Amino acid sequence: MQKIILTGPESSGKSTLAQQLAAHFETEWLPEYSREYLQNLNRNYHEEDLYEMAKGQFLKEKEAKEKAILTGEKRLICDTSFLVLKIWSIVKYGRCHPFILENLDNHNDAFYILCGTEIEWEFDPLRENPNDRKELYAIYKRELETMNAHFVEVSGSKVERLKTCLNFIS
Repeated sequence: MQKIILTGPESSGKSTLAQQLAAHFETEWLPEYSREYLQNLNRNYHEEDLYEMAKGQFLKEKEAKEKAILTGEKRLICDTSFLVLKIWSIVKYGRCHPFILENLDNHNDAFYILCGTEIEWEFDPLRENPNDRKELYAIYKRELETMNAHFVEVSGSKVERLKTCLNFIS
């Protein structure tokens, strides 16, 4: 099964692109569990919440993979990954929980799509980094290179991004 992971700074078009890819391949996509977790939190998040989000993401991915195998799906499209949780944790708290690092290492066979920041940042109560997106993008790229990950950078319009992704995936 081909695992396709969208990554990059907040408000860089990951969810939109995940939906486009799912529609193109006539499959489902796995939304970011952190968003669901934070929407139900009813307080400001703390460092330990990143670990809880990671556990939730792990379980959601496991369920999605099992379902995909049962239904014969060839691809699993994920709107986030443990890389997002790692960078979020290090940038915000200066360290990262071992569970996140361990599970990031388990994704070395995935195809990563690094979404560019030219899309205008949109306010969302769960977002907190409108001014440092280019710096965060550089961190994502450096991390992917360090991981020796298979990845492609996408930018431009929705159509251009999708075309780049489809060429990369094929």
